[in-house]
Amino acid sequence: MSEPNSDMRLLIEEIAKALVDESDKVSVQPVEEEEGTVLELRVAPGDLGKVIGKQGRTARSMRTLLSAASMKLKKRYTLDIVEEE
Repeated sequence: MSEPNSDMRLLIEEIAKALVDESDKVSVQPVEEEEGTVLELRVAPGDLGKVIGKQGRTARSMRTLLSAASMKLKKRYTLDIVEEE
């Protein structure tokens, strides 16, 4: 059986890669915290708007999918979209 963290990481990574122009710049890092796991999504600066979407709709949809999948695993996952300096 595969590791739940890697399954969730791959889910977010595949969704993000389908949305952006520079798919090789997509990375997702799981960060363990007390309340659960935070998945930090990083994309190329020019692709940031694509993963956030109009009024944050795309990001909200990704979080909804993550939430639904994490309920099945009985573990809390949250998504942070990290803007590179």
